[in-house]
Amino acid sequence: MRMVFVFLLCLPGFAIADTARVNDLIDGFHQAASDSAFENYFSRFAEDAYFLGTDASERWSVTAFKDYARPAFSEGRGWTYKVVRRNLETVDGETFWFDEVLINKALGKCRGTGVVVKENGEWKIAHYSLSMLIPNEIADEIGLRSMEADGILAHGRR
Repeated sequence: MRMVFVFLLCLPGFAIADTARVNDLIDGFHQAASDSAFENYFSRFAEDAYFLGTDASERWSVTAFKDYARPAFSEGRGWTYKVVRRNLETVDGETFWFDEVLINKALGKCRGTGVVVKENGEWKIAHYSLSMLIPNEIADEIGLRSMEADGILAHGRR
């Protein structure tokens, strides 16, 4: 079961329909990735969008992200993130921003954040950032392992 919560700030009446369209855009984005539907997935991005992945090196323009994703999608190895909840906000109905908690079989709980804008009359994702949610109880351990992997800290030293 998927639960989506929508919180709107100062939303004028004309933007209610846009809220549903933006939610549909994001839901379709996740479904297209799960289906390895390359064209459907990338048609949801703005022309000059960026995708930020969980690794520090993963800051991709749409063109670079397509190059990265094409082999996986071609082989039916897209990625599946189930939405647990989403917060969607706007002030003027022209730009939306959101954050969502997701579940992935390999990564566990993640957070997606993004910005949605209108491009040629259609809502598009201009920015999407995916991060892993690390429980506070194990954050120090994960931080240490991350610093070791990045060469910031010698193995086992604090």
